[in-house]
Amino acid sequence: MSAIELIEADPVVVARRHEIVIALTERVGPGCIISDEDGRRAFDTDAFTAYRRMPLAVVLPTTTKEVSDVLAYCYEHGVRVIPRGAGTSLCGGALPAEDAIVIGVSKMNQVLDINFDNRTARVQTGITNLGISNAVAGDRYFYAPDPSSQLACTLAGNLGMNSGGAHCLKYGVTSNNVLGMKIVLMTGEVIDIGGDELDAPGYDFLGMIIGAEGQFGIATEATVRILKMAEGARPVLLGFDSAEQAGACVSAIIAAGIIPVAIEYMDRPAIKVCEAYAKAGYPLDVEAMLIVEVEGAEQEIEHLLKRITDIVDTFNPKVVRTSQSDEESAAIWKGRKAAFGAVGQIADYLCMDGTIPLSTLPRVLAGISSICKSYGFQVANIFHAGDGNLHPLILYNANEPGELERAEACGADILKLCVEVGGCLTGEHGVGIEKRDLMTVQFSAVDLAQQMRLKDVFDPSWLLNPGKVFPLDLSQAA
Repeated sequence: MSAIELIEADPVVVARRHEIVIALTERVGPGCIISDEDGRRAFDTDAFTAYRRMPLAVVLPTTTKEVSDVLAYCYEHGVRVIPRGAGTSLCGGALPAEDAIVIGVSKMNQVLDINFDNRTARVQTGITNLGISNAVAGDRYFYAPDPSSQLACTLAGNLGMNSGGAHCLKYGVTSNNVLGMKIVLMTGEVIDIGGDELDAPGYDFLGMIIGAEGQFGIATEATVRILKMAEGARPVLLGFDSAEQAGACVSAIIAAGIIPVAIEYMDRPAIKVCEAYAKAGYPLDVEAMLIVEVEGAEQEIEHLLKRITDIVDTFNPKVVRTSQSDEESAAIWKGRKAAFGAVGQIADYLCMDGTIPLSTLPRVLAGISSICKSYGFQVANIFHAGDGNLHPLILYNANEPGELERAEACGADILKLCVEVGGCLTGEHGVGIEKRDLMTVQFSAVDLAQQMRLKDVFDPSWLLNPGKVFPLDLSQAA
């Protein structure tokens, strides 16, 4: 029997699960509990599928009160809890544990209020990222953060990881677009932080909780900023003979004081895969490609594109193609948005998420190539070049013994390089289990102790999302 099967068959585990399921069913009703093996298996991993863990049970509440009642029970009885949005985490942030329950917010997905005068929307956190924009699109508004998984990912997960997306260069990440939150603490206490104001008084608790990966509580509602759509937008597609040229070009555009809506990067392997998948019209004879999009009135768009292409010309581009229609723009972005799925069709991959100063981009791209070559892996680079948020995809074969471990070591070296040049371990995917043992590379013992003191305040028993973020030797000693 496998280790999981042995755990599942343990009489003590079976009795414990039965007791917990009965208690939680009393609090949320039988339609909100998943306790059978097949049902729980659907929640045994997230998009970081290298590891799987079967939870004791899965709870899908429909109200804040139900979340409060469940957490209060778990706090009283020492039951560990894994908060979950849609499970699109790429770092193991929603990976369950065999002695924990999963609390998912997918049934809490309603728009509660829209205030166009104040340009805010109050929503339940189980709503999808794209669902927020869809709710206000008829009035030509949108919600700015747009991760590649925006069709599926929930606001809850975006809050946990402080997600960004292609357009965060101009509009910022999740923390720049959330004004208030309703949080259920581990004790079951419900608190409201922030509100409708653009700048709430007092301590910046929102800045502390957003990106904390569910370590402090479960968010059930949020008030977000909605923005008026620009009059128009147009991308220009740029192809270069080297990654170094493309990287230097990005730095030059930003240094000139131009802030496009997005600057996205793809290298040759990524271009080839995405073009085969999406038929976006990408050039196949270049080593690196940038998608640079600007927006505004037509005159403003023309002015910005002229300034950008003048800068680009100094780097001897092989391709400069400005979109001439909405259909062409949609095709260009379709290829980029489908990139991770397209790569996943040809190989298993680990998606890294380091962030670096823009001035170091050429050096880091060369370093990533060298690191992957030394481990014998191919790499496809797809990332938000404008803000230095790298997403190198390390391609490996999960069925080959030892390859996953080598791929993880390769990824660790890439992240160490990001920190070495003045960057950080993560931009928008979080730490989860993937980077927890690398936290000592970026943070000193004093830094980590201070972070863990905050965790102690909100979750003194360390029941929320255990085994994530902090190195295991430190969190187990807490």
